[in-house]
Amino acid sequence: MSLLEQIDKDRLPKHLAIIMDGNGRWAKEKGKLRVFGHQNGVLSVRDTVEGAVELGIKYLTLYAFSTENWNRPKLEVMALMELLVSTISKETKTLMDNGVRLNAIGNLNSLPDRCLLQLQDTMKKTAGNSNCTLTLALSYSSRWEITEAAKKIAVKVRDGQLKAEDITEEMFADHLTTADMPDPELMIRTSGEYRISNYLLWQLAYTELYFTSKLWPDFRRQDLFEAVVDYQKRERRFGMTSEQLN
Repeated sequence: MSLLEQIDKDRLPKHLAIIMDGNGRWAKEKGKLRVFGHQNGVLSVRDTVEGAVELGIKYLTLYAFSTENWNRPKLEVMALMELLVSTISKETKTLMDNGVRLNAIGNLNSLPDRCLLQLQDTMKKTAGNSNCTLTLALSYSSRWEITEAAKKIAVKVRDGQLKAEDITEEMFADHLTTADMPDPELMIRTSGEYRISNYLLWQLAYTELYFTSKLWPDFRRQDLFEAVVDYQKRERRFGMTSEQLN
């Protein structure tokens, strides 16, 4: 039985998050510059997105560029931004063909103007698609996101629009950048690292974590299917006992 045949389509994670790690190491192993790994990582993004659509996963969020990534060498950051612009432009047709809506979270105003304009243009073109929402976490930091949410709520309390005792977990979540999507049920990280790296810290509270040693440019939809099969073998208790679930 193939991996795809093992997957129960009625028990899919509605929201899948991925930390795409290992592009630089992949390139280094081949004696190439780091940007070569990022370029090949685009192929993995395309195949993973199409695999998610094939399965019927409604939300896919990819950690594309963290706030901390701005500290990388200037030439690499510039190359990444150029690659982001060209990739979003080239992949618009793929998104349309697969019914994928593009979304983005993070401190988007920190992106170069050309990059932000291309991102906004593709988001507008794909806004009517409904098979899957692909969210790119760009210039994203979960601590930044949580701090911004706290600031918004604090302003409402200060201005008398909200009472402190009325603040709930649900209300706080509504002030996050992911307010319009469910929390991820499954998070995948490639390259053999076992960290969350400031990614969706609030949203991952009850998420199943899956780590693979594959470097991101080698990751394909079969690897995605393998992660989903593993996810479906787990018992998700949310603090309860196995007996309470049965």
